Amino acid sequence: MANQLSKGKEKQMSQLAVKKKNKLTAGDVTFNIINYAVFGIFTLICIYPFYYMVINTISANDLSAAGLINFLPKGIHFSNYKALLELNGLGTAAIVSVGKTVIGTGLTVIVTAFLGFMFTQEKMWKRKLWYRFTVITMYFNAGLIPMFITMKNLHLTNTFWVYVIPTIVQPFNIILVKTYVESLPKALQEAAEIDGAGIFKIFYKVILPTCTPILATVAIFAAVNQWNNYQDTLIYITDQKLYSLQYLLYTYINQASSLAAMVRNSGVAGMSAAALATQQTGTSIQMTVSVVVVLPILCIYPMFQRFFVKGIMIGSVKG
Repeated sequence: MANQLSKGKEKQMSQLAVKKKNKLTAGDVTFNIINYAVFGIFTLICIYPFYYMVINTISANDLSAAGLINFLPKGIHFSNYKALLELNGLGTAAIVSVGKTVIGTGLTVIVTAFLGFMFTQEKMWKRKLWYRFTVITMYFNAGLIPMFITMKNLHLTNTFWVYVIPTIVQPFNIILVKTYVESLPKALQEAAEIDGAGIFKIFYKVILPTCTPILATVAIFAAVNQWNNYQDTLIYITDQKLYSLQYLLYTYINQASSLAAMVRNSGVAGMSAAALATQQTGTSIQMTVSVVVVLPILCIYPMFQRFFVKGIMIGSVKG
């Protein structure tokens, strides 16, 4: 009985000690309030630009063009998105963009991972020479005309693969992976070699599974680059069936903005208030296209965010 009472008193004393230890002082409370306030304001600053675009796409277009939509939508409508969805060739262009993003990102990750791994192998013939030759391409570029001639001589113009092949090897990504692989314990590869594993087996059985963070980082870089790029369509593609979504929306912005300006300048006097509210403007078109292009990236990034932070920290700093 006495033992139970002593144990109960000890438990109470320990609980009181924990409470005193965890009790926040006035300075701690003040710091927490300031900390949460600063990060809250910073979060709002980051979120507001996208929120601003969204509310301007669904608000009355005449008010949006006049710069009167800042915090809350007014005269809500969805005619801007309806007009965009009715664009000719939108479905095909979306398939092309998704295809080149998925395939291009996958090939970039695999090739980058293998080259980054190989450049860490001392047994590789002329390893330093090949690595320097790869890195130097970050600083020197032959230019647009030689690139176009090369693609044409390779019969890649007006083909889907012109989107993918030129972007597979990215020196910056290779440097990230190489640095990351060098940070891994050498004992992993040595143990695999003792067990009789060859270079390819070591790569996909040992190295590849341990490189998830840096490969997620490379995947984000490659996917964003593929998704946002419209210049490759502008330079290499004339077949409308191979137009990317970004190029189609780029031409839509230019054509629709000019047409909207002509209509508004010629017929404003005879238009009703309701017609003015839904009549497209350059601002509404640009905002709508921006939301459509940015939204997929915003949806995908949170899934890779934790890998991205770890990968970029480890892959960019050695030591």
